[in-house]
Amino acid sequence: MALETVSTSTSHGGIQGVYRHASTATGTPMTFSVFVPAHDPGERLPVLWYLSGLTCTHANVTEKGEFRAACAEHRVIFIAPDTSPRGEGVPDAEGYDFGQGAGFYLDATQAPWSTHFHMRSYIEDELPALIEAEFPMADMARQSITGHSMGGHGALTIALRNPDRFRSVSAFAPIASAMNSSWGEKALAGYLGTNLAAWRAHDACALIADGARLPELLVDQGDADDFLKQLKPELLREACDAAGIPLTLRMQPGYDHSYYFISTFMPDHVAWHAKRLDG
Repeated sequence: MALETVSTSTSHGGIQGVYRHASTATGTPMTFSVFVPAHDPGERLPVLWYLSGLTCTHANVTEKGEFRAACAEHRVIFIAPDTSPRGEGVPDAEGYDFGQGAGFYLDATQAPWSTHFHMRSYIEDELPALIEAEFPMADMARQSITGHSMGGHGALTIALRNPDRFRSVSAFAPIASAMNSSWGEKALAGYLGTNLAAWRAHDACALIADGARLPELLVDQGDADDFLKQLKPELLREACDAAGIPLTLRMQPGYDHSYYFISTFMPDHVAWHAKRLDG
């Protein structure tokens, strides 16, 4: 589990780092980024996880997310993992919505994907243990999670399955119901096979219908998003209403699916999480 430092840069008084390690979950090298605000020796800071969307690596949000000023102000560590295993011997598929860059934050059970595509285990277990071991300033008793698109799907489902781990949950344009999205249907069938019961653990609306709960949820969605038919925010609203989960769903006029949208509202999300991570 040895950690290799790929790069570090000073930003907003803190350190933006990129790191690589040999993952036992995926059986491949995995790269992720961590921003650590300036802090006193021995001080421990809360953690905000960010899960990226289809085709992305850690670099997209690290370079375009505009989170560092807000994280420095609110003194929050920001962690951005990759979206899938990569490299020689890792299977891939044609198209952007399956295979490398499209791990969907699940543990694949179908060949050939089951050898390396274990992103659920990586995000839920292996990477948090690595962060705790290598970043002593990270207070793992104070964690929150957010994500975009496929990563929004990941943030919602991981939080719903692990409600005691996260103080707060938000998302940018999440895939609200993977079982009702062609993106999700393709991924769930390809990675998990035809057992629809196994799919439900990777669908936010199904998890809520089956009894999973969150104390509250913040979601931003652009109303000019070309992928609204895939994302289905209305299904998330219906599921939360039926379950009594307080949902703040902000339909942002004129915004699309890009990092121009994400970076605009990222400071709001960081501040929202910071308030819930305090103390």
